[in-house]
Amino acid sequence: MTKDLSAIMNHGITEIQPSSILAFNQEISSIEGIIKLTLGEPDCNTPDHVKQAAIKAIENNDSHYTNSRGTIELRQAASHFLNKKYGLDYDPTDSIIITAGATGSIYSALTAILNPGDSVIIPTPIFPFYIPVTKINGGNPIFVDTSDDGFILTPEKLEKAIEDSNGTAKAIILNFPTNPTGVTYSKDDLEKLAAVLKKHDIFVLSDEIYSELTYEGTHTSMGTILPDQTLVISGVSKSHAMTGWRIGFICGPAPIINEIAKVSEFTITSPTANAQAAATEALENGMDDALPMKEEYRKRRDLLVKGLAEAGFTCPTPKGAFYVFAKIPTFLTQNSDQFCHELAHEAKVALIPGSSFGLGGEGHVRISYAASEEDLTEAVKRIKKYVNEKQGVTP
Repeated sequence: MTKDLSAIMNHGITEIQPSSILAFNQEISSIEGIIKLTLGEPDCNTPDHVKQAAIKAIENNDSHYTNSRGTIELRQAASHFLNKKYGLDYDPTDSIIITAGATGSIYSALTAILNPGDSVIIPTPIFPFYIPVTKINGGNPIFVDTSDDGFILTPEKLEKAIEDSNGTAKAIILNFPTNPTGVTYSKDDLEKLAAVLKKHDIFVLSDEIYSELTYEGTHTSMGTILPDQTLVISGVSKSHAMTGWRIGFICGPAPIINEIAKVSEFTITSPTANAQAAATEALENGMDDALPMKEEYRKRRDLLVKGLAEAGFTCPTPKGAFYVFAKIPTFLTQNSDQFCHELAHEAKVALIPGSSFGLGGEGHVRISYAASEEDLTEAVKRIKKYVNEKQGVTP
């Protein structure tokens, strides 16, 4: 008789469902001729000088364990990059850890911060990764719906969430420019939130992985406004089209970083050596590698926003990242999951249901414009045709 031990595994894991985003993407991938605007995957290539640095590292047998916090060269490069770009000041010896992507930073930070029963304030709609990681570590998510406030967390709602936590609030997640909405926070927005947060012993996990893809104004880091409480998370995935290289970094006050370093060390030992060499080159000699990508994304954004408006969708014009979070026309009665499934099968365009991003997401779809202009043009054409047919409009 076969013995099944799955029922006695960690309940924090067994009660969590796999990513609905990845599941939907996989489900519709078999549809012939479908245009996928689903995942946050830059369609640009890693810059050649970065690839050459990795090749050189491999040829030089750079294939050994590195310092568990990452090579000092990469930490120095990250420190210099963040200082020059955003005015952040982190000592590479004790205030920066190189992780397996920005997601590795998030996991290590929440694991180090949370005790069972602690709460994490999570403004929604938001990339759902933060939610299961909070739960895995025994934390309780406190969701704050921002959809009525232009997808920006207000200080009033923050104060209420802290009050409602009954003293359990240990951390808050800020992600900006934001996945899925493309909205970002101004310096004034951040200062108002900081005025609330500095009254409480609360960690701020500021995920700024899309900072180099800010289209309007200048990105302000929360680390410059509330440095004693903020952990700044970034990496090279979006800025240098290096998602598969899996290099991120987390920065903050040394006593806090020293504790987070333990989690990272006992989780991955150290990041991949040649990927670190590539990331060092990217940050040292490719500070502006994101500029041509950003201009291309801006053109695609404008194309998509205009086309969606013509099809009856409404959305804030994204100020960063490469997503549009569009409200489904009111005359379409499906929920976001039903709409996306039907659109995929009937129009052969794949979008992500807004319900995947938490409170305030239902009734919307997330559309990634990290795709070719040709695909976006054709996708808009197909969406318009689908909507017109549902309205009974003859082109």
